[in-house]
Amino acid sequence: MANMDEMKGRVKQAAGDVTDDDRMKTEGKADETKGKVKETVDKVGDKIKDITS
Repeated sequence: MANMDEMKGRVKQAAGDVTDDDRMKTEGKADETKGKVKETVDKVGDKIKDITS
């Protein structure tokens, strides 16, 4: 799902660029960042599972 947030964010940013909508661009950046954070948390969780297993 993290990748979906990143993709959604990129689409919003592009739409904001096309329509010159700063709010949409900001929302897109937030969505993309949210996706990247989720991905990082998932990777850390996987590493912890590997270490503790």
